[in-house]
Amino acid sequence: MNFDFKSIVTITMILFAVIDIIGSLPVIIETRKRVGFIHAEKATAASLVIMVLFLFLGESILSLIGIDVSSFAIAGSLVIFFLALEMILGIRLYRDEVPETASIVPIAFPLIAGTGTMTTLISLHSQYTTENILVGITLNMLIVYVVLRLVEPIERLLGKAGISIIRKVFGIVLMAIAIKLFRTNAGI
Repeated sequence: MNFDFKSIVTITMILFAVIDIIGSLPVIIETRKRVGFIHAEKATAASLVIMVLFLFLGESILSLIGIDVSSFAIAGSLVIFFLALEMILGIRLYRDEVPETASIVPIAFPLIAGTGTMTTLISLHSQYTTENILVGITLNMLIVYVVLRLVEPIERLLGKAGISIIRKVFGIVLMAIAIKLFRTNAGI
């Protein structure tokens, strides 16, 4: 095993910035309101599995089914764009036929383990050892779990007006991220 503390800290910080669990709070709160609950354990476990599988098999799976990383990122950017529209306009585009799945879609994917995270993992894999990346993923999943468990107290702390303001502001930020992800991968 080749653990390097500096590499682990760098990887953890990069993934924390890309996952942006704090910035995702308005979407998480909105989803929880819509479906009644978020299973922190399921969302965290699903995100962890998605990221680890993508770390090892991501490029191979995508190339096997004939999809390049850019196309995958564009598809994810569209999902994020529609989530942002919901937040900004106060409309509902995404319908949960089975509310129990909301912890997986859209929370685990594409919010936590989204296309940005996956493309970042591919980049990190070319620069850092696998074990250091796995530690960075694990540390981020611990942070994600804590935030997901504390959604209700955070929601009470912010109040309805605070949540509404944050939802609109972060909706615009989320939309900008979606557009940037789309433009970058579409070569526009």
